[in-house]
Order: sequence, then structure tokens, then C-alpha cells
Amino acid sequence: MDDSRIEHRLCTRLCTNPPEERHWIASYGSIPVEIDADRHPSINALLEVAMRRFAAKPAFRAFGQTLTYADIDRLSTAFAAYLQKVAGVRKGDRVAVMLPNLLAFPIAFIAIAKIGGVQVNVNPLYTARELEHQLNDAGVETIVVFDGSTCALAQALGSTKVKTVITAGAGDGSGAVIPGPAADTALRNAITLPQALARGTRLEADPVGVDGNDLLFLQYTGGTTGPSKGAVLTHRNLVANIEQFKAFMPDALRPGEETIVTAIPLYHIFALTVNFLTYFSVGAENWLVANPRDVDPFIDVLKAARPTIFVGVNTLYACLAAHPRLPEVDWSRLRLSAGGGAAVIDVVSQRWKSVTGSFIREGYGLSETSPVVSFNPQFIDAFTGTIGLPVPSTDVKLLDDENREAAIGEPGEICVRGPQVMRGYWQQPEANARAFTADGYFRTGDVGVFDAKGFLRIVDRKKDMVLVSGFNVYPNEVEAVATALPGVAECACVGVPDERTGEALKLFVVAAPGAGLTQDALIAHCRASMAAYKVPKIIRFVEALPKSTVGKILRRELRGVD
Repeated sequence: MDDSRIEHRLCTRLCTNPPEERHWIASYGSIPVEIDADRHPSINALLEVAMRRFAAKPAFRAFGQTLTYADIDRLSTAFAAYLQKVAGVRKGDRVAVMLPNLLAFPIAFIAIAKIGGVQVNVNPLYTARELEHQLNDAGVETIVVFDGSTCALAQALGSTKVKTVITAGAGDGSGAVIPGPAADTALRNAITLPQALARGTRLEADPVGVDGNDLLFLQYTGGTTGPSKGAVLTHRNLVANIEQFKAFMPDALRPGEETIVTAIPLYHIFALTVNFLTYFSVGAENWLVANPRDVDPFIDVLKAARPTIFVGVNTLYACLAAHPRLPEVDWSRLRLSAGGGAAVIDVVSQRWKSVTGSFIREGYGLSETSPVVSFNPQFIDAFTGTIGLPVPSTDVKLLDDENREAAIGEPGEICVRGPQVMRGYWQQPEANARAFTADGYFRTGDVGVFDAKGFLRIVDRKKDMVLVSGFNVYPNEVEAVATALPGVAECACVGVPDERTGEALKLFVVAAPGAGLTQDALIAHCRASMAAYKVPKIIRFVEALPKSTVGKILRRELRGVD
């Protein structure tokens, strides 16, 4: 990894096209063309400045409890000592965090970072099968897990190398006892987060040197195709992306003045970088929502918070905009409504603005780019239907099927180079060779078009990935799970438009003769092996699937089939 690390950093600094060759720069106005990706030597340094500067201010609120910046510093210091001295976590070790939006999340992350650990973010809705793959691929020996997710961990644990399990509940870290699911009793050697904090308070962690080249996250994603892979993100990647976002939206990042409501999950790179790290760095008050699907309590949080900043995906905005209680919220302080993770639909932005007075400002990014590649900058005053301009210090080119750069107005695969781009996929040399061009641009798999002013619009996806409520779903995985059910001869999964989730999964199934296969049985089988958003919404039984001359199933021919 050392050689590729040095090579990637040099390429980022020396090989990017000069500013005069980026036609979007003419639209920048007062936006700086370049940012300093080394403004902070590490994310740790950035966090420490914020925790000192805003010590007395509320940092996070959840379930009626509040932790100040000083509280977060104190608690994360204690947890860091426990992880290092008791759990034996050393610099570079991967620590899994399987939590919804609880106070435990920032405590765990900052603690892991303080001792030079690498956080592996895990969706708390994952099944045992999905969890086992991720823990083994990352080489995880320590996990911080939500009480309500411990059943899946208990099932997977024996097939992993995990030695230390720390469980966390809704009130952990605040001192409050908040009703919630109990941890699975099969995890007999697990320790609770309050127990770990109490023990860590009596210990002191050894200082660990951390710089921008050190790993910070393994952010698991399917990439542009295939099974889940860990995007290797460094401290410098995240520092750069924070600085890039700040350059685009300075008036929405007033030190000590912002209030943000975080309903998208912190284990998702969008919320992790923007909601958490960027707004933590400016002393924002962050209200965490663990279950935005429970809309009435969510509305109550919005009423209490009176946010200045709100970040969401299209489905979240659509749900809120249609809710009769949304006008109860005082939106007079709202300065920014940001959308990402999936395309924002024009009508949703219109409905949101009719209630809040704020249009949705859309951006674009991926786990592999920390995530922000482009955003509609501060001077934009209406919904554009584009994903904005590339952020500073970022070079974007669109390549056609012959790997030639597409002209303005012509479609091409979006390829990105900049200090926010991952080092590569964790232990995946072949995937890395496919993911990057010969001159070091990351291939996103998305097809876009530049207009004359440099605004970028997504027109298609090159690969077969499906976006369900902003989450990547890969047909190969769904098909593999479905085919494992006796009676399924073969199947093919495609994405279809869906008003609620943006896209939904449609599965075409060829049943084995005399199998007696039913839709209910197939859905139940899928639910047992995959997170809910990966389960097909529509199932069609067919006699045969379209195939190429070499027998490859042609998914593209199924997209228009009823």
C-alpha cells in the first residue's frame, strides 16, 4: 500500500489538469479554484480544534439528551483508552461501528481516530450473511454494535475473527437509560459502552502519531459493479472534502451558529462527511434522528431544533413534503437544504420549497470520493436539475465508450481526480485496475453531460447498479441470494422507477419444472438474507430470460418488460 499511497498523492498534486483547462472555473465567481488539502494535518487535528473552541456548546442531541463538545472530548478520550489498553486496538487496526444515529456514534468514531484506528462503517440493518462478509474482508477484531443489531452479529460471530464486542443503546454516553431492544444473550462476553467508558476513565491512552496519509475509514460499497468492497479513505481525503464543501457554501457554515438535523444515517458517507465532520468542525448543534421512518417523532425533532441546515435524500424530502405536520415546523432559520445520494426530483424540490421557503440544492458524490464531487454553489438561487459544478481542486472528464473525452453537451462516463478520491479498494488490486484510468481518474460508472457553463447533469448509469432510497443495490447479489432458493432455476434483477424510493427492484424468475414456487416464499427467502432495501419489490415469473449468444442474461432487455 505504501507505494500506491505515495503515487496517488503525487498524482493528485501534480497531474490534475491546470485550472485554465477546466471550463467550469469561469462560473466560479468568488469561489477559490484550489483548496489546501493539508490545511489540517489530520481529521484528529480538525476535531481537536473544534472541541476546544466550542467546548461549552451543544454538539449532539438525541432522545432528549445533550452532549457538549467538551463532553464528546471527554467521553471519546475514555473510550479511546479502553480500546487501546483493554481491547488492544493498535494504529491501523480496523474497528467496525454498526450503529444508527445515536450519541454513541460520534463517541466511537472520535475514539477510534484518536488511537489511529480505521473505522469500518456497517449498516445496522445488515443480515448475518452481509455482516460476516464485511467483517472478514476488513479483518475486524473489534466491533461497536447497536443492541438492536446484535442478533445478526450473534449469528455471524463464530465465522469471524472478532474478539471484542461493545454494545450500545439509545442513551449510552448521556447517562440516561432509554428503553430499547436488549442485546442478544448469545453474546456472553460482550461489554456495554457505559462499562467500557467507566473502565476507560481510569486509564490513559498512549499518544499515537497520525497524519494525512493514514487510513481513516473503510467505507464499504459495491463500487461500480460487483460484491461489496471497502473504499480506502485517508485523513487527507476527508480533510480535503471538508475544505471543498466549505469553499462552496461559506454562508451556510457560520462558526458556532448552525443547527443541523441529521436523519440520514451517519454510516453513509454523505452524512458522515457533511452532517457530522464538516458541521462539527464549525461548532454546529447536531440533532440526531435514529429512525426517520417514524415521521411524527421526527417532525417533533424538527420543531424543537428549528434547523438552519437540513440534508437529505430525495425519498426523505418527498416523505416530509407530503406530511401534513411539516408546516408546524418553524423554517424561518433554514439557510440550506442539501440533497444527494440519489437524484432529486424537481416536483419534490417544489413541494419542499412551498412549505419551507428553501429549494433543494443538489450535489453528487460517491463513497470512493469522500463523497462530494460536485455541488450547486452558494450563488445558485433556484433548483437547477443538475448536480452542480465540480468542487475546487477537482478535475472531472467525461469519457465515451472509446475512452475519448466527450465534447460539451455530449454524454460520457464521469471520471474524477482530486485529493478527495480514495486510495483504492481494500485488498482488491484487480478491482482497482478496472476502477481507475491509466492517468489516474476514478471511473464512477455514471454517465453525465456538461453544459457550457460547467454544470453537470447525470443522464444514466453505465453499470447495472440500482439506487434504492440512495443506497446502492447490485443485481448480482440479489440474483445470487434468490437463486439459492430451491425451485429458482434462474433469475435477473433490474431497477425500475419508483415514486417513493427513486428506484425499486424488479426480479424476473424462471422456476424449475414442478417447483411450486410462490412470490411470498421468494420474498421471505430474500428478507432472511438481505437488508430490506435489497429485497425485490416486484417479482415476475417468466418462462425464459433474454440472453446473448454466449448465454449472458441481457438485463437491459428486461427494463421495459411489464
